[in-house]
Amino acid sequence: MSPVKPPERDKYVDWLRALSLIVVVVWHWAFTILEWRPHGPEPTSPLGFTSGLWILTWLLQVLPLFFYVGGHVHLLSWNRARARGVGIGAFVLRRIRALALPALFLSGVWIAIGAVVTLTFQIDWMWRVVLLVLSPLWFLGVYLVLIALLPVALWLHHRFDVLALIWLGGAALVVDVIRFRYGVEWAGWLNMLLVWGLAHQAGFFYERIVVLPRRYDVAVLWTGLFALFGLVYSGIYPGSMVGVPGDKWSNMAPPTFVIVALLLFQIGLVEVLRPAMERVLEKPGWRRLNDFINRYALPLFLFHTTGMAISLGVSWWVFGNLGARIPPDVIWWLERPVAVIGPLICTLPVIYLFGRRRTPVSQRQDKEVGGSLGSGHG
Repeated sequence: MSPVKPPERDKYVDWLRALSLIVVVVWHWAFTILEWRPHGPEPTSPLGFTSGLWILTWLLQVLPLFFYVGGHVHLLSWNRARARGVGIGAFVLRRIRALALPALFLSGVWIAIGAVVTLTFQIDWMWRVVLLVLSPLWFLGVYLVLIALLPVALWLHHRFDVLALIWLGGAALVVDVIRFRYGVEWAGWLNMLLVWGLAHQAGFFYERIVVLPRRYDVAVLWTGLFALFGLVYSGIYPGSMVGVPGDKWSNMAPPTFVIVALLLFQIGLVEVLRPAMERVLEKPGWRRLNDFINRYALPLFLFHTTGMAISLGVSWWVFGNLGARIPPDVIWWLERPVAVIGPLICTLPVIYLFGRRRTPVSQRQDKEVGGSLGSGHG
């Protein structure tokens, strides 16, 4: 009797997960403008100074896609763990520990640095630096909450199936009505759980979406795109999918119902692109690149703002405070490809040290996380 061949990993899932983190990192490195003010560094964005550039955020704001892929990965990993006799409590705790420990270690180091620098040199704005370095970790906090709620999400999925998505989306829309129509601003923070929970829950349907005929992929893409245009041009919501200085509010902090439309658009888009990308990822060079990026994507995200802070500190020490060019001029835009080099060089040593400490157990867990049962289109 021949041994059972293990299911092939879905390389496209690996690619989407890593790509979503890389896009966030490059966005922060290339498009963060730090303006020095009396109270310390103040970040701003070129989106506030360039008309129409916000449309790019419909492609580059990829957190909905990250949560979607994460939902699929968690369902797949849970099914495999359950088959080995692992309980849901142990599974959830292991996932939380694997993600929370490096984030807590990084936070602890920066808080200690902030305290030492503030007390030693009486630099009050040092805490702003700490906040800027650690602020991108907010979505890991949301992600950890969703992992903790995984037993509830799985119950909803098995008990109510697609109705769970409808209810989460409807609840997110109701929150926006309460927030914008009746001025109950605090209610918007409920969408941190509802909107990102919806994106994560949608990942449970990943394999069903993959096998749908391609015309459905196109239909989902256009549904999301029309919903985005309708919501944005209603005048209620900003066009940018990230926070922009000067906008009346942000579609991300807290998330609005627009992010649900963005999720639909991005799911449709990645499925339309799937056949071409799967052919590309089968090539040996691309396969090795995909494996390499996936190995270091999470540590790159965790430490990319640390590398950016080091790079800016060295730059200011060597060249002095040259000042931010606001609004950004042509030279600033031409410098964007070069702007990632300094932070990358300063981040690589930390990533290398992180990678050297990976154990066979952690590598095996990564294979579980990145695996899939295969894919195809009808």
